[in-house]
Amino acid sequence: MSSPEKELAIASSALSDRGLNERRPLNEDAYLDDSSRCIFAVADGVGGAEAGEVASQTAIEVLDEAFRHQVEGTDVEDLMELAIQRANSSIHQMAQEHARFSMMATTIVALHIKDGIATVGHVGDSRLYSLTPSGELIRETEDHSVVEEEVRAGRMTREQAAHHPSKNVISRALGAEDNVDVDMKSIPVKNGTEYLLCSDGITRHVSDAEIRQLLLSNDDLKAICEELKKRCYANGAEDNLTVVIVRAGERIPSETRFGELEPTITPDTEPIPAFDDPMQQTMMAGKSDGHRLVPASRIAFPASTPAEAGVVAGRDILTSGERPLRINDPKHSPGSSLGQIFVLLLFIVAVAGAFYAGTRYKGPIPFIRSAPDNQIAAITPPPVEDPLLKFERARRKVDLGPNEWLTGEMQQELVTQGIQKPIDSSNPEFLYLYGRASLLSGNTEEAGRAFEASIAKADLDKTGSSATIRKEATLGLAALTLKSEKDRVNALKHYDEMMARPGPTTSP
Repeated sequence: MSSPEKELAIASSALSDRGLNERRPLNEDAYLDDSSRCIFAVADGVGGAEAGEVASQTAIEVLDEAFRHQVEGTDVEDLMELAIQRANSSIHQMAQEHARFSMMATTIVALHIKDGIATVGHVGDSRLYSLTPSGELIRETEDHSVVEEEVRAGRMTREQAAHHPSKNVISRALGAEDNVDVDMKSIPVKNGTEYLLCSDGITRHVSDAEIRQLLLSNDDLKAICEELKKRCYANGAEDNLTVVIVRAGERIPSETRFGELEPTITPDTEPIPAFDDPMQQTMMAGKSDGHRLVPASRIAFPASTPAEAGVVAGRDILTSGERPLRINDPKHSPGSSLGQIFVLLLFIVAVAGAFYAGTRYKGPIPFIRSAPDNQIAAITPPPVEDPLLKFERARRKVDLGPNEWLTGEMQQELVTQGIQKPIDSSNPEFLYLYGRASLLSGNTEEAGRAFEASIAKADLDKTGSSATIRKEATLGLAALTLKSEKDRVNALKHYDEMMARPGPTTSP
């Protein structure tokens, strides 16, 4: 049996896009593409608006931080699983403490490559594929969705799953519950293997056979990402779409392994209709054949009753304790059809009555005031950015460029606060960000002082609004301690090696 490949060169490319759905103003996907540390991930946020964005970014940041401070010799599979578990706890805690984030969660699929071994962690319906040097496409992950589990159990065919109204219901996600089961696996890496991580915004429009064809016929990883986006757009792109492609080892020319394409291991044969114009998208959104557009807010937790669940057109998460999916229920029974007709008649009568009352009413219109130049403007409260979301974005900015933050935004904040030194600040969030930037830029001594000051200032806040900052500062201090301990061990090891060397000899 041949041994796994060692020290393979890693190349990668990534793309993330909001898609075409105007009801999704934000991209709730997040990804990690770090070929230097060989860690890659895709997270697909659930919850709508900015909540899904926070959940996916949190998952990626926690995973990135875990591998950023990885100690040599650590079991990678244990480290990845613990990082994903910690991300689940962080997201769930935020969802419990902040009403705005109460429905948020995220999927995640992660890949780490080292010493010829690929470690995979997975929760939800984001996927990882591998293309072997011989051209075989393998789906390395199994979707944690209700219909996929029914297919695996033999109670539903793939064609039934593609049309089922619950095809977007996820059975597992980060943040939905206190604990989450993480699927982990380690697989040997062969020279020339390519990996593709993606959110379901890709796989709902591009079949496994198409993915295999693209990987086989194109050597340019960036071009493959762009072509996947193009095909998603041609088919509506009703969801955010994210893809990360990784090549381990040398590039195998497409002409070498591109032969007659065979069906993939798990082909997705369900055709997805292409939308030529926005009007056609609107018309298709009203249909109930399984091809309607997904609305802006994907709810992280299902409704308490089937009737309420039918109102939600987004992607739900089926939590433990809920009743199982009923596969063979007819879509419409005679009784339900009569009930729907009766409800429709009542709705028409109500609308007609409201219209008639509106034509007879001569008084002022509620919630409307006169504006200058005879214009009418609705009274709407100004948008208020959630402090926690603002903090998450600020932390992300520090991670992307710690030195730039120290020379740019930090200096501006010193002027705003009227202080000379960052450590003199009374703002626990600013002190934490300063400590994080200092740690990432290599100034461990200043990072420790900043984290300690942040914890002290957060303890003075009796409102509890700084609890998250205090927790993050404590984690930062713990990471700093681990790094210092590693540096101390390395220094002692270096000292012992120096002492073991023979000293210079002198002639008498």
